[in-house]
Amino acid sequence: MAWKTLDDVQMQDKTVLVRVDINVPMEDGVVTDATRIEKIVPTVRDIVQAGGKPVLLAHFGRPKGKIVEGMSLKPLVPTLEQALGMRVIFGSDCVGDVAKDIIDQTSEGEVVLLENTRFHEGEEKNDPELAKAMAALGDIYVNDAFSAAHRAHASTEGLAHHLPPVAGRLMEAELKALEAALGQPKRPVVAVVGGAKVSTKLDLLGNLVSRVDHLVIGGGMANTFLVAQGIEVGKSLAERDMAGTVREILEKAQKAGCQVILPIDVVVAREFKAGAACETVTAEACPADAMILDAGPESVAHIAMVFEQAETLIWNGPLGAFEIEPFDAATNAAAKKAADLTAAGRLVSVAGGGDTVAALNKAGAAGKFSYISTAGGAFLEWMEGKTLPGVAALG
Repeated sequence: MAWKTLDDVQMQDKTVLVRVDINVPMEDGVVTDATRIEKIVPTVRDIVQAGGKPVLLAHFGRPKGKIVEGMSLKPLVPTLEQALGMRVIFGSDCVGDVAKDIIDQTSEGEVVLLENTRFHEGEEKNDPELAKAMAALGDIYVNDAFSAAHRAHASTEGLAHHLPPVAGRLMEAELKALEAALGQPKRPVVAVVGGAKVSTKLDLLGNLVSRVDHLVIGGGMANTFLVAQGIEVGKSLAERDMAGTVREILEKAQKAGCQVILPIDVVVAREFKAGAACETVTAEACPADAMILDAGPESVAHIAMVFEQAETLIWNGPLGAFEIEPFDAATNAAAKKAADLTAAGRLVSVAGGGDTVAALNKAGAAGKFSYISTAGGAFLEWMEGKTLPGVAALG
C-alpha cells in the first residue's frame, strides 16, 4: 500500500502531532530501558530540521480512562531531553486549552510532550470527538508508533481522519521491512516459527503456509506437530488436543506447496534446568521419561541448508528452551547462520516478537539481521495477514 512519509509534506511553521510509543520500563520514576525513546529520535529531529514543531502524543500503562499519577508521562522528560538533545516542554493534558497554551508558548527547536492519551476514556474507544479535539492542536499528523498500530484508538487511527497523515521514520522503516518480507518478497521465502504453543499461533501458521516456501517449526510447537504425526514425545510440552488442527495446517501447506520442516533429531533431558544431563536422539526416539528441550545438530544442519537456498527469512520464536544452556544451541546456531548470510548480502532477514528479540540478542546475531521489530503484537498481527488500523489509516 502507498503511504506518505515526512519527505512528502511541507512542515515549515507547522505544528506536527507525532504519535509515538514511549511506553518504557521504569523503576522509582526512572527509565530503565530507553530503547523506545531512542528510536523516535530520527523522526523528531527531521521535523525540527524541516522547521516544524513536534508535539508528542503517547500512552503509558493502562490507566483505563482515569488520571493515574503513577502513569504520567512527565518523568520521561529528562530521558527524552537527553536522547533528543533538545528542550522538552510537558503539557498536563493532551487536548484543550492546557495543551494549546503549552504548544503556543514553545519556541523553535523545542519539543512538546503531552500527557498520557489513555487518561481520556475516549482514547481506547476511538472516540471521534476526542480525535477531533486532538486534531485541533496541530496541522499534520505523524504516526511513528507501529507497535500500537494494531489498536484502533483515537491517537493511533482516529486522528488520521482529521489531519494529513504521514508515516514517521520508525513506522516507515518497519513498513518497508515487512513489505520486503511478506508483501512482495524475493523467493524462496523461509519462515521460522517457534514458541511453546500452537494454539497461540494458529492465525500466523494459517497465513504463512500459503505465503512462504518453507516453514520451520521449533520449540514446544514442534512437539505438538510430532504428536500429530503419531510420534511419542515422552514428558515434553505438547498440546495433544491440537493434533487435528495441526494435521489441517499440514494439509493446507501441502496444497500450497509449502514445505514444513520439523526436527530430525532432538535434545532430551529428564529435568529442565541449566546444565541438566542431556542426550541427542532421533525425533522418533524420545524416551518416555524425558522431555524434548531443543532441536538437534542434524536439524540445525538441515535448517542451515534451507537458509542457504533462501532469499528472504521471517523469524518469530526460538527453536528450543533458549533461556537455559545447553538448550539454546539450536537457536544460537541457526540465528548465527541467518546473520552471516544477511551480512554477506545473500539474505533479507526480518525478525520480531518478544522472545525472538531476546533469543537473537543472546545469540549475538540481532545486529546483522536486516530488520528487528520490537513491535510485539503489531508484528504478529501483520504476519497473520491482518489489517492494522493505524497503518490502514495512513493510506
